[in-house]
Amino acid sequence: MSTPLSALSAAGVSVWLDDLSRSRLDSGDLAAQVGAGTIVGVTTNPTIFAAALARGEAYAAQVTELVAAGASVEDTIDALTTTDVARAADVLRPVYDATDGVDGRVSIEVPPHLAKDTAGTIAYAKKLWTMIDRPNVMIKIPATLEGLPAITEVITAGISVNVTLIFALDRYRKVVEAYIAGLELAREAGIDLSTIHSVASIFVSRVDSEVDSRIAVNDSLSGLAGKAGIANCRLAHQIATQLFSSERFTVLAAAGAHPQRPLWASTGVKNPAFRDTLYVEELVTAGTVNTMPEKTLLAFADHGEVHGDTVAGHYQEADEVLDALAAGGIDYAEVMEKLEAEGLEKFDASWTELVETVRGQMEAVRS
Repeated sequence: MSTPLSALSAAGVSVWLDDLSRSRLDSGDLAAQVGAGTIVGVTTNPTIFAAALARGEAYAAQVTELVAAGASVEDTIDALTTTDVARAADVLRPVYDATDGVDGRVSIEVPPHLAKDTAGTIAYAKKLWTMIDRPNVMIKIPATLEGLPAITEVITAGISVNVTLIFALDRYRKVVEAYIAGLELAREAGIDLSTIHSVASIFVSRVDSEVDSRIAVNDSLSGLAGKAGIANCRLAHQIATQLFSSERFTVLAAAGAHPQRPLWASTGVKNPAFRDTLYVEELVTAGTVNTMPEKTLLAFADHGEVHGDTVAGHYQEADEVLDALAAGGIDYAEVMEKLEAEGLEKFDASWTELVETVRGQMEAVRS
């Protein structure tokens, strides 16, 4: 019998869970969800690890071992998080094998303080790739201006990348171009392009939160509430369709290259007035990923609906939404710049929380 999640999968959307913890691994919950076909991938970030490590107990034994070995706080964080990611990758390996590497993926992010450091990002991405040593891992690199050349370099090295923190359409276009440039260099280096995969994480609900706060003081725009984030994603999909059907990419595809899939991120609804499955139902199209917090995943499994492709045939409608917002005085570029800055600040805060949590656990062991 068809379920909402199976209908979503049949429509070509890969469902990834935006969460990971040692307790989820130890309890068998992740394995059960993967085995049931509920999810086919996992994403993580500093916020997720900070929350998982704050609970502490599941990590106590490993922290004790690391303290005894004289590990630094940074090395301890790397060891704890990469252990979780490697274990999750092993759980998802059958999906990776069954889908020829398309799904069965687990993502881990370079530390946020490197977001403006190209060389540092490249070095850390390679470090994480080596530490985890699983082919189904993706290294998350933020789509800052400094991150763009890092994306190219890491792809050139044959490492699969999840480009994160994407808001603006012009930046997204540069992300795709950075990916394609990396594939071209990888081909020149003799790397098998079929082994490289990438997704581009375009944030949804954060766009609506910011735009709708501006709509709230402009009655003439009230009918556009909850539409900016979806419109932005639909137009990003249009860009992807154009660039991955170009002659430039066709040459790479003939050599085994895969298109970089759009990934809809930040899909938990923040406005209680909206349907809790909004950012899943309105972004259904083949060849995409929707990474969901567990609350959204459960909501969609319970009462989600799939009504065909809600992206590819809606480019003009999306254009009209952004045009109407601009006509109403909402500055798209200003919104997107603010969202990127806030996103980096939030990741930095979560990283600081993570560092302090681990430091506290290490000090407790020493005492």
